[in-house]
Amino acid sequence: MTRSTARPAQRRLATAAAVLAATALVAACSGGDADESASTGEDGEPGGSIVVSTFPFGVEQFQEAVIDPFTEATGITVEVETGSNADRLSQLELAGDRSGVDVMLISDSFAAAGQEKDLFQSFGAAEVPNLEEIADFAVEEGFDGPAYSYQLNGILYNTDEVTAEEAADWSLFEDANLSGRLAFPDFSVTAGQLAVSGVAESYGDGPYDIDTAYEVIGGWAPGILQFYSSSTEVTNLLTQGEIVAADSLSGFATTLVASGEPVAWTAPAEGRYMATNRAMIPAGAPNAPAAQAFIDYLLSVEAQTASAEIVGDLPVNLAAEIPSEITDVVGDIATDPIAAGYATLDPAETTPNRAAWLERFAREVSSR
Repeated sequence: MTRSTARPAQRRLATAAAVLAATALVAACSGGDADESASTGEDGEPGGSIVVSTFPFGVEQFQEAVIDPFTEATGITVEVETGSNADRLSQLELAGDRSGVDVMLISDSFAAAGQEKDLFQSFGAAEVPNLEEIADFAVEEGFDGPAYSYQLNGILYNTDEVTAEEAADWSLFEDANLSGRLAFPDFSVTAGQLAVSGVAESYGDGPYDIDTAYEVIGGWAPGILQFYSSSTEVTNLLTQGEIVAADSLSGFATTLVASGEPVAWTAPAEGRYMATNRAMIPAGAPNAPAAQAFIDYLLSVEAQTASAEIVGDLPVNLAAEIPSEITDVVGDIATDPIAAGYATLDPAETTPNRAAWLERFAREVSSR
């Protein structure tokens, strides 16, 4: 997708136009006789209802932070469907134009996989004005839809057992004194690719030097208690004292830190990678205009601030407020992850190789 080169004044005009459109939409949707499933109201503005496909966790919080305020502001009703990234993408591919999904919120690697099969449609700032207000990495080329949040990879650790300096060094995983008390993500989960690329950069020739990464991590494998496949799994291992550290997404730490557990999260000294969650519109979306309106709201200051506070999502809108619960975990990284040394991975490199890398990880790393 591409970003418009509009100047700040033009951006303000675009935002004002969006607000006026939303106001007109509310009036249109209160008329009472319009067909609820129609994609536009009598005045041509988006209306009716949409289906949003999203992750299975934090749904009630997302409803409170984004969906209910969106419906109140626009009159567009939202039906939520949930499931894993893989399951939802497979269902979309099988159903095609009959899926009924208008917006799919999905992690970047699966979004890229869907694009290779032409499952999504592109759009720009003309349809979604708030694309002008979000961070550059959120509208990077290679994706048909923008990032609406992101996830930082790093190390989650017990502060009574491990120091921040120790946690920030990948050599933590080869420490014989910690053997059997460490966890590492399976390649199948979001943190898996990020961790592998972090090791590849730190020990090899760059984030896609998988041969070196697997040789290194495979050497660590005998001392790793668990190659985990869910956030619940790794946080339980940590709070129950079975492990003292794990490579993990920063969001896993938020609740633990807020609860007063002796837990912290730190970014690695090198090999810093992040994943994005993206808002995509399926190629056969029944109500594309309302889908665009939903994504525009999702990227707004209001929704990004509420989502950060209630859901715990790291915001991509540069003007969104970031709550202390997030900054207590990641500090200033939340204000500008790129300046803090974080990078996203190129889907042109990861997507074609993902299946092979997944198979190799199981054979060369986690089975050792």
